[in-house]
Amino acid sequence: MNESRRRALKVGAAAALSGTLPLAALAKGRYDVGANDKEIKLGNLEPYSGPASAYGTCGKALDAFFKKLNAEGGINGRQINFISLDDAYNPAKSVELTRKLVEQEEVLCMFSSLGSSQNIAVQKYLNARKVPQLFVGAGTTRFGDHKNFPWTMGWQPSYQAEGRIFARHILENHPNAKIGVLMQNDDFGKDNFQGLVDGLGTKKTLITQHVTYDVTDPTVDSALVKLKSAGCDVFVNITTPKFAAQSIRKVVELGWAPAHYLASVSQSVASVLKPAGLDNAKGVISASYIMDTASPEAATDKHMQAYFAMMKQYFPAGDPHDWLNVLSYSTAATLVQVLRQCGDDLTRANVMKQAASLKDYAAPLLFPGILVNTSPTDYYPVEQKVLQRFNGQKYETITKPLAG
Repeated sequence: MNESRRRALKVGAAAALSGTLPLAALAKGRYDVGANDKEIKLGNLEPYSGPASAYGTCGKALDAFFKKLNAEGGINGRQINFISLDDAYNPAKSVELTRKLVEQEEVLCMFSSLGSSQNIAVQKYLNARKVPQLFVGAGTTRFGDHKNFPWTMGWQPSYQAEGRIFARHILENHPNAKIGVLMQNDDFGKDNFQGLVDGLGTKKTLITQHVTYDVTDPTVDSALVKLKSAGCDVFVNITTPKFAAQSIRKVVELGWAPAHYLASVSQSVASVLKPAGLDNAKGVISASYIMDTASPEAATDKHMQAYFAMMKQYFPAGDPHDWLNVLSYSTAATLVQVLRQCGDDLTRANVMKQAASLKDYAAPLLFPGILVNTSPTDYYPVEQKVLQRFNGQKYETITKPLAG
């Protein structure tokens, strides 16, 4: 080392000790790609087109949340760069675009990408590269498998938990039921159905008809005719929005009146029940963990008022009463909590560490009494749901919070 270099180092050290250097020069953050002093880059995939395009509103609501957050100063002075791409609900496209976000855009983590099969298609890749696959927009049980996939964490209650909750309610209220199941033939459908079977236990023989459909099918009308013809008096509807709306409408057209249990992914009044016809949806039972925008609690909740303001300013084309938008707000708020806990250590490892260190976090817009908790051995942030029945105008809660 030459003498001038030695003198420069000594001057710098002395200045630091005397307090004459700016604080930023003394305490730089620790970063992986996708983060620096000014920015945090997040990757996300949504089906803005294709057979599940109703879910595209989730990405738009997330984008609105981050725009509002950035306008308010960001996170610890850093702006969120939210890059959301359209995978059209196609797992092959999910692989291509995830690689683009990780290898070309160099995002810090993948956040809240939607779909079970879509996220499973990239799970091994992201874990091999040690890129957080955080708060996955699906409830498949394997998104909480901390042993095999330590870089993947879901957010919402698992589909299997929901299936078990449906089973419990059916056994209590329809002990001699003839259950008919319509199921999307993918990981989402299979996971929910497995929970139903497990929850029924020795009574699983109550399932007398089990019909599947593919997301590329034009309709599910023939499946519903089959379920009605079999004399089923309980209908468990494990479908995504397009097919949920079709099935609700078709049940009424057939003059069929089963007790109707609808998967929570399709409980949205705006995206599903209105297209199906609100009168047709009367009596439908679904599971929720998100506050209803029309509930008495929502009228005085400060977070709900902030949510409505966000929608009005940053996503005016969106329906503020759409459950999917409310869900996105709550999920994004949980991510913000994680990133704030990271402080100036915005490495991928610390992001996962902080995601697995949430203690009784009251995420905005969660149903009252439901809290977010995680640990290094618990990758299921939200683990309770309530059952709600649609009365033709809104959902009414019919159970206390239940764990599946």
